[in-house]
Amino acid sequence: MAGIGGCITLFVVGAILTFASDWHMKGVNLDVVGLIMMAGGLLGLAVYSSVLRRRRAAALPVVDETRERP
Repeated sequence: MAGIGGCITLFVVGAILTFASDWHMKGVNLDVVGLIMMAGGLLGLAVYSSVLRRRRAAALPVVDETRERP
């Protein structure tokens, strides 16, 4: 997945398949496929934001205010 944009795209395409399509395919339930895509998009977004939060926290410098200054 390509980050936040890819996760949102996956969710949107899944929502379109589930709620806005009236296609019927033999052997494929598009409602279930759309729900799986929406769940994957939400899960990907949660994982990506968690990893991004850790990266930002690790990149911030640690300032020690307890050290005496000359």
